[in-house]
Amino acid sequence: MQGKTIVVTGAFGILGRAVAALAAARGAKVAMLDIAVPPANPVAGAIAIAADLTISDVAMSAMRRVRDETGRIDALLNIAGGFAWQTVAVGDPKTWDRMFTLNLKTALNATKAALPFLIESKGAIVNVGANAALNAGAGMGAYAASKAGVHKLTESLAQEMKGRVRVNAVLPSILDTPRNRADMPKADPSTWVKPDDLAKVILFLASDEARDITGALLPVTGRV
Repeated sequence: MQGKTIVVTGAFGILGRAVAALAAARGAKVAMLDIAVPPANPVAGAIAIAADLTISDVAMSAMRRVRDETGRIDALLNIAGGFAWQTVAVGDPKTWDRMFTLNLKTALNATKAALPFLIESKGAIVNVGANAALNAGAGMGAYAASKAGVHKLTESLAQEMKGRVRVNAVLPSILDTPRNRADMPKADPSTWVKPDDLAKVILFLASDEARDITGALLPVTGRV
């Protein structure tokens, strides 16, 4: 990671912040992008940018700013997204639009905006899919369908960019976050994926150590 420029979307959330902090600790220049207002204490030395990545022009502007300020983009880590649980029978169809916008469209817009710079650097993209998208449970339809779209974006782009940009995805199960602990008080969080552990996997796929890996959908499922 030393000397590389790493762009993290959804960077002000728990996973995004963990990835950004680890990348910075390993010597990378980090650009933190999120729709939220930048926190008062972003990762030390990072560029913090408020950007609505559901809008393609905003994504383009954000990536150009990163490129102009750092001179290059070596990796794009698409972490931005959201979650919703609802059954088809009683759920709002608008939730499907929202999940596709938050999970798939943000990854697509950020990717298209960063791709010219990643081609220059022969860089890498790491998307965050979901293990739940491999076999969706009750109430997981909208979320799983949107993440399945992320999986197919990953596979297709890996073929398009073979030899120029590596494209992979991690497929985590439940992350150990305060929100998930509150929503599932009877579960055993010791079996869940720790954000810091998932961050290490993401940065491995973004690193030169994974130079022979592209098109992979890597399950990261903890100790369930």
